Parts: sequence; structure tokens; C-alpha cells
Amino acid sequence: MQALSPALAAQIAEARRVTALTGAGMSAESGVPTFRDAQTGLWARYDPAELATPEAFERDPSRVWQWYAWRRELVTRAEPNAGHRALARWARHARVTVVTQNVDGLHQQAGSPEVLELHGNLRRSICSAGCGEQPVGEGEPPPCPRCGAPLRPDVVWFGEMLPEAALNGALAAVEAADIVLSIGTANQVQPAASLPHLARRNGCLVVEVNPEETPLTPEADWSLRGTAAGLLPLLLEAATEQRVQRDE
Repeated sequence: MQALSPALAAQIAEARRVTALTGAGMSAESGVPTFRDAQTGLWARYDPAELATPEAFERDPSRVWQWYAWRRELVTRAEPNAGHRALARWARHARVTVVTQNVDGLHQQAGSPEVLELHGNLRRSICSAGCGEQPVGEGEPPPCPRCGAPLRPDVVWFGEMLPEAALNGALAAVEAADIVLSIGTANQVQPAASLPHLARRNGCLVVEVNPEETPLTPEADWSLRGTAAGLLPLLLEAATEQRVQRDE
């Protein structure tokens, strides 16, 4: 893991609006498997891309519901890691908007006050006929208590649009940010992958936190090699020290 630059710490200490774009690598350190790595045991013979579609749910709602119930169980056993907690603490000193592709709810569990979920949340259910968010309920899948249609996970499936409010909020957060952090994401899934590039074009400082290079690396102002749990607490600590020195 590389040493943190005092220059970067100083820039972070001055930031008043921070937008953190987080992906699967953020939650991997909490034991949450990535979308494709989750295929083990009974589900190893299924292609997740063939389960996570409206068509799959229409063909076999019970199978799709059972798969998501299994994934939900994995998520509910996970705990926020040091990276999640560092972002939550950061919000005490600046306005921190978390824009996440993850569906596990760990940012909220860690205490981040402003979280935009681009791909939904595995812990929630919605009516497949459009009645809105509903409690998870019993059954495979349970019926909507309003209209009786089967409930489905409140996640974005292949072929579906991202929630308009979350996407518009993400665009606004990126445009207003002093610093945009790209954390634990390969920057390959659109439209989320375009957000740090938009920030860069707007002249915003872009910091990448990832163990490996990504398509964003050549454009980022700072590209830090390491994990979210390892680097984010160090960034926050260094920025806090800079702030104390400045105020003395």
C-alpha cells in the first residue's frame, strides 16, 4: 500500500462537498461476494445474468425469489468495514454524498447520512405491478398486500433503467463536489462509470481507491493502490491532521 501524499491530505482537508462513488470492492471486505462470485452451492449451475432479469422473474418467479432470498441472507450477516465507517465519520466534517452501485445497505448501516442507491437495495421489496415499496413478507415470492401481485426484490435488473431520482441526484452530487472519490469499482458499468469522467471534465479533483488499475486510472488526479478498508481511514486521519494544523 502506497504512502499518502501530504498534498492530497491538504486538498481533502479543504473539501466541503465530497462525493464517493462506491462499487463491489467496497463491500467485498465485509464478506459480501460480488454479483458473479456469489454463485456457489445450489446456485453454481445458474448464470446470474439469466436470473437477474424481468423475463426470468416472469418465467419462474419462485426461482428468482429464492436466489435473491439466499443473497439477502448473505448480506444480512455482513457488517460495515473500516472503509464504510470512515466515510460515515467524514460526514461530520463535510457534506459527503455516497453514490453506490452496491445493494447491501452497508453504507446506511455504517451511519452515512446521504446515500444514493443506483441499483436499489436487496433488503427491500417492491410490487412487481407497480404499487411501490413493500415489506419483504412471506412466501416465494410473497404477494403484494395491496394488489396481490408477486413482490420482487427492489433492485435494478438487466434491461431496466436506473431509478431516475437516484441518477439525477448522483449527477448533481458530482457536479457540486470539490472532490470525487471512486472506490472499489472497476469503472466499467454504465452509466455509473461515466460519473468520475464527468467530474474530471468539470475540473473536480478525482481520487481513485482501488487495488488494481481501471479505465479511470489515467484520468484520475490521484490513483491510490489499496483497499477501501485500508486506505479510507488513512485518508480521513491525514486530512484531520491537516485541518488541526491549519487551525492552530
